[in-house]
Amino acid sequence: MDMNAIMQQAQQFQHKMTEMQAELADKTVSASVGGGMVTAVVNGRHEVVSITIEKEVITPDDPGMLQDLVAAAVNAAMKQAKEMIQTEMAKLTGGLGIDIPNMFG
Repeated sequence: MDMNAIMQQAQQFQHKMTEMQAELADKTVSASVGGGMVTAVVNGRHEVVSITIEKEVITPDDPGMLQDLVAAAVNAAMKQAKEMIQTEMAKLTGGLGIDIPNMFG
């Protein structure tokens, strides 16, 4: 392979990567904890889009429980977002096992 061909492939890959990042920004995943009492929605940029809290778990006597549920829901949604990104990355790299760390946060 000559250098021009390699550069052209690198530019095509970069273009596809930019497109994928834009698409992932619009995709969301959600995770619920506590029997659906707290739900977190996260996008493909690892941004929290929304948090839904059922009024039954809002108790002034135990704020720690609500804090734990929110943290658990956000962490679960972040994990799902990471898995979604890895799946999309595998499609882009053709399953070559290319690992590009910290690409999406």
